[in-house]
Amino acid sequence: MTAALSPPLDLDALLHDEATRIVVCCGAGGVGKTTVAAALGLRAAEAGRRVVVLTIDPARRLAQSLGLSELDNTPRPVVGFDPAAGGSLDAMMLDMKRTFDEVVEAHATPEKAQQILANPFYQAVSSSFAGTQEYMAMEKLGQLRSRAAREGTWDLIVVDTPPSRSALDFLDAPKRLGSFLDGRFIRLLMAPAKAGGRAYLKVFSGGVTLATNVMSKILGGQVLQDVQTFVAALDTMFGGFRERADATYALLKDPETAFVVVAAPERDALREASYFVARLDEEGMPLAGVVVNRVQRLAAPTLSGSRALAAAEQLAERQSDPRPSTAASETTGLTEGLLRLHVSLAQAADRHEALARRFGAGHPGIPMVEVPAAASDIHDVEGLRSVGDALAVRSPARR
Repeated sequence: MTAALSPPLDLDALLHDEATRIVVCCGAGGVGKTTVAAALGLRAAEAGRRVVVLTIDPARRLAQSLGLSELDNTPRPVVGFDPAAGGSLDAMMLDMKRTFDEVVEAHATPEKAQQILANPFYQAVSSSFAGTQEYMAMEKLGQLRSRAAREGTWDLIVVDTPPSRSALDFLDAPKRLGSFLDGRFIRLLMAPAKAGGRAYLKVFSGGVTLATNVMSKILGGQVLQDVQTFVAALDTMFGGFRERADATYALLKDPETAFVVVAAPERDALREASYFVARLDEEGMPLAGVVVNRVQRLAAPTLSGSRALAAAEQLAERQSDPRPSTAASETTGLTEGLLRLHVSLAQAADRHEALARRFGAGHPGIPMVEVPAAASDIHDVEGLRSVGDALAVRSPARR
């Protein structure tokens, strides 16, 4: 092997460092990001940290791997890990609508909160409006961090973000929210409620009235009224939304936060990883390093793919002998099949090595660690522990 192209990613040092309060795992879909986040949380808990793992991915893989029947918006204790060092492990999954409801209930009067929660437009926005999930992810992270600081509940939060490039959309949440709240459409909707009654006719010009009539025809009179009522009720909370989003954004840039980019040794996944690395650098976010997950390793590394192929071809020639089948020939066929499987795995291992080397060469100085592909799906705490062991190996991507 050639000299290392990337420095080693020492995740154990990161997890043991009490100055690290938040670890954000991001990456493309299907690279095992949720598994890596859970494994990091488990390893930190067994090292004595008080950990909560927050997944924003709606898939149920995290609950299954942690031995929980379900996850919801409330942190649930995980059992089955070794608490000998005094650590603890909780897990939860972001419920976008419930988080939005909690924000409304916490920052509006009971009367206003009831009015907002019952509004049909709010019910649609809180469940499916573009960008709501990312903003609520920031809200939930901020809530967890505030609770941890106030009550000492946790000293480490591990965040598993949504797949693909949307994983970093929450970085844009404050800017998007500001644009939304300051937009002409929202101001137009707010003005009738603020003016009220007859004053409405004095405030609005004929052109604005015409625009409102057009919106009423497009949206429907009742829908437009629901939107205006919702915006008017939420008006007093807008400043608080922006302030909390900005505070969480600043928290993500704080040295107590560490981003871990998870990738698989495939071209598309590594291309996405490059995007994440560049974006985090652009935003000034603290990048800990890159995890290249599910890297193929050979059980018999001394047997090259070419030698295995040559041996398989020789056995195939013997099998072509027209003599009747015997137990020996069946054994020969089985051996040939195993050799060809080894050839396939060797080719995959070579491809993974080349791709990882290329990525390392394109991102010199970015710490990396590789996790070997597991023989089966990770579905329990023991499997997560094995992934954590692989993550803790202090070796660069290539030696």
